[in-house]
Amino acid sequence: MNIKSLPPDVINLIAAGEVIDSLGAVVRELVENALDAGATRIVISLYPDLWWIQVADNGRGMSLEDLKRCSNAHSTSKIRSRDDLWNITSLGFRGEALHSIAQVAILEVASRFTIGHDAGWRVRYNAVGEAESLETAAIAPGTIVTVSNLFGNLPVRRKGLPPMTQQLKAIQTLIHHIALCHPHVTWCLEQNDRNWFNISPGKSALQILPQLLKRVHQNDLHLLIQTVETPALNDLQTNLPPMVEESKVELVIGLPDRCHRRRADWVKVAINGRMVRLPELEQSIFTAFARTLPRDRFPVCFVHVKTCPSHIDWNRHPAKTEIYLHSLAFWQEKIAQSIDEALKMNGDSLSDKASNHRVVKLLKASEEKSPYKVDPKPQTQTRHQDSIGLLDLQAVAQVRNTYIVAEHSNGLWLIEQHIAHERVLYEQLQDDWKIVFLDTPIVLNQLTSSQVEQLQRLGLEIEPFGEALWAVRSAPEMLSKRQDCSEALIELSWGGDLQTAQVATACRSAIRNGTTLSLAQMQSILDQWKRTRNPRTCPHGRPIFLSLEETSLARFFRRHWVIGKSHGI
Repeated sequence: MNIKSLPPDVINLIAAGEVIDSLGAVVRELVENALDAGATRIVISLYPDLWWIQVADNGRGMSLEDLKRCSNAHSTSKIRSRDDLWNITSLGFRGEALHSIAQVAILEVASRFTIGHDAGWRVRYNAVGEAESLETAAIAPGTIVTVSNLFGNLPVRRKGLPPMTQQLKAIQTLIHHIALCHPHVTWCLEQNDRNWFNISPGKSALQILPQLLKRVHQNDLHLLIQTVETPALNDLQTNLPPMVEESKVELVIGLPDRCHRRRADWVKVAINGRMVRLPELEQSIFTAFARTLPRDRFPVCFVHVKTCPSHIDWNRHPAKTEIYLHSLAFWQEKIAQSIDEALKMNGDSLSDKASNHRVVKLLKASEEKSPYKVDPKPQTQTRHQDSIGLLDLQAVAQVRNTYIVAEHSNGLWLIEQHIAHERVLYEQLQDDWKIVFLDTPIVLNQLTSSQVEQLQRLGLEIEPFGEALWAVRSAPEMLSKRQDCSEALIELSWGGDLQTAQVATACRSAIRNGTTLSLAQMQSILDQWKRTRNPRTCPHGRPIFLSLEETSLARFFRRHWVIGKSHGI
């Protein structure tokens, strides 16, 4: 027998509450039990108007003895003692879900144990969770829980719930969240005996997320899994050499040049298999995506932290969505570092790796009829191969004095020179923002008091120089030698924080479109750009490059055709 009643000292420590307050709460509790039982396929059937829910799984099932006890108050197989509360590895642990359901609905459980049992049992429970009827059942291994007439004995509660459409939307969101955390599970949801939606299993959340978001493809996303060494919790407050525990961070991000949202609704954080609310970690994610997305757009990001259970206190909220996570600042830093790594440009973050160098020939074939400027001997240019795994890009041409054509081992890219250089300068300014004194002060007129205060906040030295005149004696180093420095200072005076000023400075200082560049100059821009922290977009969120991969070119030119067939043979 696995299910046992908890001792009183453990019950008193549990932050329990009324966990069944809606249709979604019933689904959540039953699904978590199914996952704890090792289920890989879960079918959820709903008749909302009848307040009827059924959850069937292919988990390991329950023995007859466990079926008789599972609906008793504080009865569980997940924990045994108070020490287990600090080492929770399951989704459920309080032992009150089925008991709470039995109090507000008609509860029936059919289950067949997977080991050594040829048949299962079906049990119906009374309002206090005691088994009142028992019969054999011919079912497949696993468990089927049926909840009917939910809140039938509490009609006032039914009236106080949100509209049914809102409750169904909450259930859909709940299953989406759980599916991201448990990508190996197949989900089938039915409503009024009709298919509602399905989620196919995958190896990671990378295969799940495109099934949840319309118009998002797997190529728009990037998966990064990193192992993180964390100090053992009992060593954090001692002077002893820390013991190291291995944790893992799984990160799926929407590439900022391809995928973003109008609302901040798809920044998700999961801890050890459960989606949680951790505003501090969510804010770290937003900060890590700063100046990579267009204005008023938000990232798509799912972070799943898998760490030692002793670092987590789940015993905070009945729904277990609010937790205490030890070493929160440590995880903020690690998640920010993981996002920075995922945003970098390297071979691992690009798909369809193949070896092909025929792109230059394609350009040369069109040279006489197009404005391409292809170097007669592009291979004489020294190819740059760096040692840190960055993509090897070779500048081969310039289109309309605006786009750099770059070849790599899997095709070619078009890079807009101005915004690529803008990204380079912006990150340089972030790392080394310098205010220098001007040899000759710049005199500005008709400044408002707010403009003067803004320049002073940016660290510039400014003082009155007469009636409605102001002398600016220092400026950002990147602007100080420019002929349009006075116009740039006026632009900076119109408001914004330091980051906004750095963006404006980089934008004004970057190479303009329409500027003719030599191959050496183009290569220099490429080498600097691909080493930036966020090379996919400019600080305003515009995409910097267009990828033309060899596989796409092969499909367009029908290179998979057999020559004989193409001639009608």
